[in-house]
Amino acid sequence: MRKYPRVIILGAGFGGMQTAQSLSRKSAEVLLIDRNNYNLFIPLLYQVATAQIEPEMIAYPIRTILGRATNTRFLMAEVKHIDFTHQVVEVNNAVIPYDYLVMATGSQTKFLGVLGAAENAFPLKTLAQAVRLRNHIFHCLEQAIWENDPIQRQQLLTFVIVGGGATGVEIAGALVDLKQTLKKDYFDIELKEIQIILVQSRKTILTELPESLGRYTTRKLSQLGVKVYLEARVSRVTQSAVEFLDGSSLATATVIWVAGLEASLPKTDVKSQIAHKNKLMVQPTLQLNEYANVYAIGDLAYFQDKRKPLSGVAPEALQQGVAVSRNISRQIQGKAPKPFKYFNKGRLAIIGCYAGVGKIGPFLLTGFLPWLMWLSVHLVYLPGLRNRLQVLLNWLHRYGLRTRAVRLILFSSVATCDLKKILDRLSNFT
Repeated sequence: MRKYPRVIILGAGFGGMQTAQSLSRKSAEVLLIDRNNYNLFIPLLYQVATAQIEPEMIAYPIRTILGRATNTRFLMAEVKHIDFTHQVVEVNNAVIPYDYLVMATGSQTKFLGVLGAAENAFPLKTLAQAVRLRNHIFHCLEQAIWENDPIQRQQLLTFVIVGGGATGVEIAGALVDLKQTLKKDYFDIELKEIQIILVQSRKTILTELPESLGRYTTRKLSQLGVKVYLEARVSRVTQSAVEFLDGSSLATATVIWVAGLEASLPKTDVKSQIAHKNKLMVQPTLQLNEYANVYAIGDLAYFQDKRKPLSGVAPEALQQGVAVSRNISRQIQGKAPKPFKYFNKGRLAIIGCYAGVGKIGPFLLTGFLPWLMWLSVHLVYLPGLRNRLQVLLNWLHRYGLRTRAVRLILFSSVATCDLKKILDRLSNFT
């Protein structure tokens, strides 16, 4: 017989971790479950992929974050199935009962039915994917140095980003920074040879911000040498090219896919009401319509604020985590849950090369100020003092000296290069 009701939280992202922390001093037995033993700071994931910071700088141990919360336990496991009827969660070979359930399993990459995208494109949702992309980028640079065929060389040095949201813009700007800082190491490669292309299916980029900011970002990226393709839809991705619906194609060895996300929904015994992007329909209190003791938050929940669905950014999940913990506490006390109200603090997006955009209340920001604000906000929210200091030092080193310390190809097979190509290139040195 348990002394307190058990609350199981699935997912240790922004929403799940905030829920666990907010319940740490409540009269409840809390169990947090995640497949990884670290909390990943996803907003800086693209900086790992583009060799700006080390992977461990944006990952922080869950047990350290939870600290000495005596009523909270962590279980590293994979959720196999949820039985809402009997109120149990199946993980690995165990079945764990719950009194309240908080589903915060986040989102996963959606390839939108594009042929070959899942097999040949590079998604960016996990730490392993970021390291894989970083390895691939440097492999392309290493191979391009010894490539004599101009067509294959250009293919290796062409980077296509599919998706014109904040992540796509951030990656494009980061690749521009990378191109400029690596000219000392790869002096055999002309900067003009490296092509960065951003592909967007809509009329403008950064659709979550006012259109004027999207136009400013397009102009800024163009000034930095990024080619922006608007109203361009990808039909197929191969190992050597990306093809479009209009019949055109681009030869490239690198297609970075950030065009779509969908909710990462665990398997359940009952089909709940599903909304856009595979999200669960929730009540204003963030409870499932069918089960009063089950909550869904973050990217998993379809919630409308002022008749518009939330966009799935970190501040939304953090505020939902606090709201859910309060509602569960109210239910334990026999009170009715209260509706969730989102307080929008504004939106910021970083372009790169000391430029950014943002909307804070009625004010639209462009240039250096939103760039600096973006860095400051993410530094504050990054968990762990040591991580903050390391990231800050990396940024100072990068922006101050215009160089990067993170250039290693790790945990990857060695890329082979034709011996004749190497000898031909070496002959040019004599």
